[in-house]
Amino acid sequence: MLLGVNIDHIATLRQARRGIDPDPIMAVPLAILGGADGITVHLREDRRHIQDRDLEILKKIVPVELNLEMAVTEEMLSIAEKIKPDLVTLVPEKRMELTTEGGLDVEKHKLNIKKAIERLHRKDIPVSLFINPDKNVIKLSREVGSDMVEIHTGTYANAKGKSQENEFERVKNSVKYALECKLLVNAGHGLNYFNVKKIAEIYEIRGLYIGHSIISRAVFIGLEQAVREMKQLIKR
Repeated sequence: MLLGVNIDHIATLRQARRGIDPDPIMAVPLAILGGADGITVHLREDRRHIQDRDLEILKKIVPVELNLEMAVTEEMLSIAEKIKPDLVTLVPEKRMELTTEGGLDVEKHKLNIKKAIERLHRKDIPVSLFINPDKNVIKLSREVGSDMVEIHTGTYANAKGKSQENEFERVKNSVKYALECKLLVNAGHGLNYFNVKKIAEIYEIRGLYIGHSIISRAVFIGLEQAVREMKQLIKR
């Protein structure tokens, strides 16, 4: 199972002062030394954390999978066509949200998403859709031509007790159905050092994409060690 480390929140800290430190680029070798199989960044419309400059440099230096999370907009599609990341994950985006709130509404935006995927495929860029654990959405993801899906685990991560068990089953069943639909399956959002192990037991998942909890722990123990501890958890 792959571990993709999202480094957005390093850029968030930098942008708080509009300075140059900490530079998210410096996180790449440390994350990889800790066991990261990929680096993820979300280039947002308002550039609240990752900047265009960051993405351009990352494309040049990242030796593992570079996953670009982005909204389905003309601006972002043009940037992706130019940069050519190893993977594009299409996500919903609201200007005022603190973090991504739920999965893409594939049904509502089916035509735009299909056209976006076709554009990215013409540049040989694989596409994943960030979606809720819902069979109908998974089916639609296949219909629009997606190569893979990333199952939103935020509801599972925030739930407790029986509710979390129910949400885990939703995730597990969604992974199984996505495979039946011939889609590769990733998962992410809200996963931390306490709730990740159960999700990691779903061995069919291709990769887990985790950021906030790793960067938070890195404040106290360092990034390389924080990544290493997460990688050990999902390998077990």
